[in-house]
Amino acid sequence: MHEIVDLRSDTVTQPGPEMRWAMAAAEVGDDVFEEDPTVNSLQARAAELLNKEAALFVPSGTMSNLVAIKTHTNPGDEILLDGSGHSMLYELGGAAMYAGVLTRQYRCVDGVPDPEEIAGSLHGETLHTPRSSLIQIENTHNRAGGAVVPIEVARRIFEIAQEHGARVHVDGARLFNAAIASGTPAAEYAACSDSVTFCLSKGLGCPIGSLLCGSREFVDRARRVRKMLGGGMRQAGMLAGAGLYALDHNVQRLAEDHANARRLAAGIAESVPMDPSDLSPPTNMVYFNTPFPAESLTGALTSEHNVRALAIEPHRVRLVTHLDVDAEDVERAIEAIRAVWTLLV
Repeated sequence: MHEIVDLRSDTVTQPGPEMRWAMAAAEVGDDVFEEDPTVNSLQARAAELLNKEAALFVPSGTMSNLVAIKTHTNPGDEILLDGSGHSMLYELGGAAMYAGVLTRQYRCVDGVPDPEEIAGSLHGETLHTPRSSLIQIENTHNRAGGAVVPIEVARRIFEIAQEHGARVHVDGARLFNAAIASGTPAAEYAACSDSVTFCLSKGLGCPIGSLLCGSREFVDRARRVRKMLGGGMRQAGMLAGAGLYALDHNVQRLAEDHANARRLAAGIAESVPMDPSDLSPPTNMVYFNTPFPAESLTGALTSEHNVRALAIEPHRVRLVTHLDVDAEDVERAIEAIRAVWTLLV
């Protein structure tokens, strides 16, 4: 059991002793010159895992998505984004500011897009309309509680994009969570895209970094965009060493996080009225509603029980399990929520 049970996000993990050793022992060079051997190894490993020609190490998932959008599009193009997706809500309008594109929203139901709605939303370039050049999907879907996009939906969207001459980018920040939960290899999801990114700094437990994967020609152009945005790193091998360690040791263990999330949801549901859709989280996220201000719950959990949670809406709370949360921490969090809830209702 940890002194603090931090369930705000899977980004809060600390690198353990073995990962720190891998970082300290990493051979380094200047990555802007493409001379860092550990970065090169990480990029090659990521490309191999997703069966893509090449990969690019990027400081963050937000930058990775923006690099992909700008690389795939021209100013004045239209891109289709999930209205509740990360790039639409949480990336500060970077696509408009830096890529100069128009964003058009589509809907998801429980985190799953409707391919036919997307098909009906695509524009061909005319005298009056912008060209719909890119479709972006998020897998797993954060705001939908870590929902997994089924592989058949991903395949259909990719087919539609190809029929219309558009590209597909997958914001796969938690792509390996989707793969573990669904039993579908990450490479099969990646095959339904022209580019895909995954984060090292979420479920995989690294201190920083994402990998953007695609064709060699795409990655060559993306490298220039990364540099333009200030993302060129020098002796980045120490960070890449953490990534290599994570890919070797922290992918399959994501199933533990999913099991802990299910136990967390079940335990909370014993004393807290939860929506039926919240009772069986598909991956590592638990969402539930509160009849009182969510921040009153999260504040009391922190101050009185050393349990941290995130109020994402006035009456909605998110809990995320990760490698720094074990089974005992989950039971402690359940008891803390039960105690605070009893006082607040």
